[in-house]
Amino acid sequence: MSEENEDQPDAPVDPTRVKTKLRARTVFISDVHLGMPDCKAAQVSHFIRHIQCDRLVMNGDIIDAWHLRRQGGWNKSHTHFLRAVLRKMEKENTEIIYLRGNHDDILDRFIPIQLDNFLITNELIHETKRGNYLVVHGDGFDHVTTNHPWIAHLGGIGYNLLLRVNRLYNWYRHVRGKESFSLSRWVKLKVKSAVSFVGKYEEQLQELAKAKGCKGIICGHIHSPANKLVGETHYLNSGDWVESMTAILEYDVGDFEVISYNDFCQRTNRQPKGNAISSVVVNEAKLPIETVTLPN
Repeated sequence: MSEENEDQPDAPVDPTRVKTKLRARTVFISDVHLGMPDCKAAQVSHFIRHIQCDRLVMNGDIIDAWHLRRQGGWNKSHTHFLRAVLRKMEKENTEIIYLRGNHDDILDRFIPIQLDNFLITNELIHETKRGNYLVVHGDGFDHVTTNHPWIAHLGGIGYNLLLRVNRLYNWYRHVRGKESFSLSRWVKLKVKSAVSFVGKYEEQLQELAKAKGCKGIICGHIHSPANKLVGETHYLNSGDWVESMTAILEYDVGDFEVISYNDFCQRTNRQPKGNAISSVVVNEAKLPIETVTLPN
């Protein structure tokens, strides 16, 4: 993401409407991957700046230490994101919780750390009107990441290569007047082993939530946004800010929603940063508060 996009005026989509901010009790984001060339730092900064919340949970892989160790790649837009987060803590009194992921596992030697309104830890029990939700990055249920880290590192290199090829392919599509296309998203939807992995991942996290006595689980890691029931467990995945550009919002009334960056811009009447198009999100789970039995 270019630095020019970060500094562009925040113009309204519709001049007849007033620009607004969204209000949520809690915002959950994950997999920003600061340091990667495909990180959508300008977009996620724009999102963070124009949403009001009591708590911001950054659920792992916010900084991609794996990529930074290999190739570097930090730029001003990545610094702007960190400033936006710190500004929310300082100016808006937002509670910031940072959960460790696999790409920022260098935090293992430091956690847990509590500094005023800022906490770094491994997992979180998030209390809601429905009951407790377990918040965890989710890499512990990826057997490759857990048991064969060298393969996971190779996979990360392969993913970066796929994104590079995707950039060239999308440049060609834009020249021809076509919309962007995500190769990695296509693989997840079409390749049988990838579909099977996602299904097993969701089922394992459901079992973890049940073992912890939680009504739901909020995770990231696999870059696949979701809001649905897996068995009797409310499963939420915040997606990522490399391709899908999605986040989870918990509203004051107790409802959850997975929101895309483009939907956020439409609702707040703000021009999106850059040309990337976020994923289309389907919120499958409809869970009215009154129909859910709270734990004793």
